[in-house]
Amino acid sequence: MRIIFATMKAVRQYGLEGTRIQTVSDLAGVSPGALYRYFDSKDQLIVECFNYVDQQAAAIFEHLMLNPLTMLTDPMEAVRRLWSPYFRFWVAHPDETVFYHRFRDSAFFPEYDKARDFSYFNTFIGMVRLFKRAFPALERINQDLLWLHILTSTVMYAKYVVEGTLPDDQETEDTIFQLLTTGLSGYLRPESVPARQGS
Repeated sequence: MRIIFATMKAVRQYGLEGTRIQTVSDLAGVSPGALYRYFDSKDQLIVECFNYVDQQAAAIFEHLMLNPLTMLTDPMEAVRRLWSPYFRFWVAHPDETVFYHRFRDSAFFPEYDKARDFSYFNTFIGMVRLFKRAFPALERINQDLLWLHILTSTVMYAKYVVEGTLPDDQETEDTIFQLLTTGLSGYLRPESVPARQGS
């Protein structure tokens, strides 16, 4: 874990390309030889860091409760109760946020993403299914694009906060949420049931 955290710190300071095994070793307080006992290469180390952070982010949804009543009576508030802890996680973990954003934005990511294991996001996926059952109009949106927009944009805005470009305050969080969910509210309406003839 010291090596993983040191790697993310190095990537935040020097970028993916600029990070060297010697730098990581120095930050972790281990020799390069000791580092290679755990990881075969820098590429493997970078992937393990991403897997670690991705699983930590997914675990947030394991501890959240989706209230079906709130989902139906105030769907945007239900979305916010899921989104806000996710956003706060990234703001509270600056090295992880900058690392995650840089890795996802790298040329290496698309190839990695093809073979990626998403099973640790099953709880989140289950929550999405509940929303889609309650609001069938959501099926009309390209699902990959929708969740890519919300999840990766959240990380991008959190990166701006941890880098000091945006202030870390409630107004920032409120504005980001509004920007990310503009247009979504039109789909979060129950389908109307057609009236029966003669009634």
